[in-house]
Amino acid sequence: MTIIIHNWSELCVPQALFIRRVQLASRSPGDSSNRRRALFSVSMRYSTPPTQEDIESLAADAFEKIPASLRKHVKGVAIRVVDFPDEETCEEMELESPFDLLGLYHGLPLDEKCVGDQPMDVDIIFLYRRPLLDHCLETDEELEHLVRHVLIHEIGHHFGLSDEAMEALEEQAGQ
Repeated sequence: MTIIIHNWSELCVPQALFIRRVQLASRSPGDSSNRRRALFSVSMRYSTPPTQEDIESLAADAFEKIPASLRKHVKGVAIRVVDFPDEETCEEMELESPFDLLGLYHGLPLDEKCVGDQPMDVDIIFLYRRPLLDHCLETDEELEHLVRHVLIHEIGHHFGLSDEAMEALEEQAGQ
């Protein structure tokens, strides 16, 4: 069962701590301009930590930028933003922390589906809000770029690509 938390006040880390963490990180000596820009992107674009709706909007924008020839094969895959992976997912994936997973494709990849199969469940791409935000605060990556990257990665799993195959493709593309 996935629990959806809609209000920042329901989370275990107070909003003030998020804002303070951004402020402290942005003052760190030796920050590169990229890091300052990434922190600015997370902290200044949003006066409060980005909500599930904010990340859903970023994901929808990223999805629309995927070429139509690929996008048509992702029809029927739901994109859902939740704060963290559920306990069952954490145990199944042997995560040390729920912050270790940024996104997850849950479903049957296209290369394993048959035309006559009746779908047993809806294919879903989960984007995990809190780990995404934490990653942005700890790296030089902007939230928009990270959401796009994770979404495309999970769509790759929908197409049946393994993590290793996607890493090889990214290396070939020079990313």
